[in-house]
Amino acid sequence: MQHIDSRTITVQGGNMNYLWGLMIVLGILYAACTGTLPEVTQAAIDSSKEAVTLCIAMTGVMSLWVGIMRIAEKAGIIRSAVRCLKPLLRFLFPRIPRGHAANQYIAENFIANVFGLGWAATPAGIRAIEELEKLEEERRGRKDEAGFREKQSRGSRRKKGKVRVVSNGTASNEMCTFLILNISSLQLIPVNMIAYRSQYGSVNPAAIVGPAIVATLISTLVAIIFCKIMNCSKGI
Repeated sequence: MQHIDSRTITVQGGNMNYLWGLMIVLGILYAACTGTLPEVTQAAIDSSKEAVTLCIAMTGVMSLWVGIMRIAEKAGIIRSAVRCLKPLLRFLFPRIPRGHAANQYIAENFIANVFGLGWAATPAGIRAIEELEKLEEERRGRKDEAGFREKQSRGSRRKKGKVRVVSNGTASNEMCTFLILNISSLQLIPVNMIAYRSQYGSVNPAAIVGPAIVATLISTLVAIIFCKIMNCSKGI
């Protein structure tokens, strides 16, 4: 799988800021030229009020489910779920050592995403990335990177179980795989979307459950296949 440099992400993020800024300026100029500037101003004020109301509502939902996740963690439910996910984690992340802390945080993130708790999954996701970075630092400390690259340049094949070391500031294959699966995660109960639909007056907010399961199941299967193909193409 292709490695992602953090500097590339920063540059792309900066480009998006310019794009959004340009769209806002063009919208204001167009409204001024067409005489609809008062409507744009009123829409901005109304949207600001609506955003604050939505944030308050979603904060309550997030607090509720984060609390439920913490209760489940204290009760040992999360620990049991992590054990059940071990075979899947070994399949998705074969290079992460057994018993490593990253496994638990990845499992917690997956569990939260499956139940549609995207915001509740964020803390576990951040900790998982931090642990994966620590793992990569340990790999750098155990291997002579210069000698490893020289060996690779001679075209020698890596032995089974050989772990490719990436330079500092570059996302490892485990990080890339985790990010892709996190984005495409299967959702059985899209709690956040149900809350959004309820906030905006949907007659049946839970009607999205069926389509969400089908869509996220397909996206997750595609993500797994993609990650495996890319890793195999790199001999990982």
